[in-house]
Amino acid sequence: MRSNWTTAYAKIIGGNLAPNIYGNIFFDDVAGGTEVYVEVWGLPLYQPARGDEDPIGPFGFHIHEFGICDIIDPENPFESAGEHYNPTNQPHGNHAGDFPVIFSNNGYAKMCFFTDKFKPRDIVGKSVIIHQNPDDYRTQPAGDAGKRIACGVIKRLY
Repeated sequence: MRSNWTTAYAKIIGGNLAPNIYGNIFFDDVAGGTEVYVEVWGLPLYQPARGDEDPIGPFGFHIHEFGICDIIDPENPFESAGEHYNPTNQPHGNHAGDFPVIFSNNGYAKMCFFTDKFKPRDIVGKSVIIHQNPDDYRTQPAGDAGKRIACGVIKRLY
């Protein structure tokens, strides 16, 4: 029997490296793909690159393969979420889980975009991750986006 639900949802929360992050992400089934709506508060303030260090923000943003947001290693939080969601084995920059970076405005961000790489039902049980650094969309396999600072498990929304 085919389900008639059309939206998935993730409540995202910050980990030990950025505990003030919280927000909501909705994945709506639309013609030809999925509309992703993101609203997040408490993001770290932008810091330009210094020396050999990457900038903090804009923030890498991805779907990861497992719906687990455990922090096992405080130095590398949310590694339990696994790698990027990549069901068609594409190079980084073209994974189904590759999203636009999140631009913060004094800790707040809101954006909406379309993807034709999946439907909401395909990603239930996966996770969304916000990374500390911007994604370069070329470094393999994950875009050199830095540490994982927030995570949320994607669930079916009734």
